[in-house]
Amino acid sequence: MDERHFFAACGRGLEPAVAGELRELGAQRIELRRGGVAFQGPQRVGYLANLWLRSAIRVQEELLRGTVRDPNELYEAVASVDWNRYITPEQTLAVYASTRDTEELRHSGFAALRAKDAIVDVIRQRHQRRPSVDTHDPDVPLKLIVQRDKLLLYRDLSGRSLHKRGWRPIQVRSPLNEATAAALLLMSGWDQRTPLCDPMCGSGTFLVEAAMLATRRAPGLHRYFAFERWIDHDERLWEQLREEARDKALFELDVPLMGADRHEGAIALAMKGAYEADVDQLISYTVIDAERWKPPSKPGFVVTNPPYGERIGEGDDLVESWRALGSFLRRACGGATAWVLSGNRDLTQHLGLRAAERVPVMNGPIDCRWIRYALFDGPREQPPDAQDG
Repeated sequence: MDERHFFAACGRGLEPAVAGELRELGAQRIELRRGGVAFQGPQRVGYLANLWLRSAIRVQEELLRGTVRDPNELYEAVASVDWNRYITPEQTLAVYASTRDTEELRHSGFAALRAKDAIVDVIRQRHQRRPSVDTHDPDVPLKLIVQRDKLLLYRDLSGRSLHKRGWRPIQVRSPLNEATAAALLLMSGWDQRTPLCDPMCGSGTFLVEAAMLATRRAPGLHRYFAFERWIDHDERLWEQLREEARDKALFELDVPLMGADRHEGAIALAMKGAYEADVDQLISYTVIDAERWKPPSKPGFVVTNPPYGERIGEGDDLVESWRALGSFLRRACGGATAWVLSGNRDLTQHLGLRAAERVPVMNGPIDCRWIRYALFDGPREQPPDAQDG
């Protein structure tokens, strides 16, 4: 059987979401690791992971695992791979290296150079020609990891990060990454049938990802992957999987998805992103402050990423935003479940709510908490928790 070893990389804290998705795709021997999930399966599973994973940013196939102590051993280990199975002299490659806790190979650039030399030498021995290096858009992108004396070498099936679905019109300042938003939705337990809102939706990432999830849209259906250029690529299998994904997609949705933001420019971006993702008819947007917003349908689920900055002291406006959010949750969301992403523990106290659960996650470089609030149904006062986050 064509059994391969893969690794799906993701943001720290989001590994359970990736593992859950991989189980649904039929992956085997799933193992949560720091910053990703290892799994096994045939080529088909690797293709499905790229096509369907919402919460991962990259899928890689393991080509080599070993022990190395110096540059010569690194060269010999990499040269032991039969590279003629993976690359031709006419193709391009790039080796991206990460080294840690190793004295002889502490410079990642040098480690990448030795690995590249080994690969091109193997190809040259057979063909008298060698592949070129292209660090911008290589045909065969490779990831080398050396930690202490342990070596791992992967080829990257994805190429461009999986969070780049193709629907975000421009790169907005400090956005919520699409893959992170999807992972948080998956971890929240939203059943895709309960009315969902985001009262501080910004550029609309949560809502677009919620719409794509509820309508079974494969996030990788309309993009290109590195593996499509590989010499062992199975074009017939890949087209079959894409056709099956097209057949699963829904274009109507009964559940209300609602968003609001006080910034008109943010709502304009959100509407454009929804249009590019072909889910604009499934989401309603309103330009209004959260404190005054009355959603068109009573929300049973709230997900939001309010502004938190990287330091407290960015002005009273930041605190007022959190007070407005707390006011909205108490006033308009009785009986609902709310999940709030916080990157500043000093701000959560201004919600005036007590957290029911806190999950540590990373939003880019920011250490955050994904916090659940069980909202009372009615005007009952809810005790605040100053230690949220």
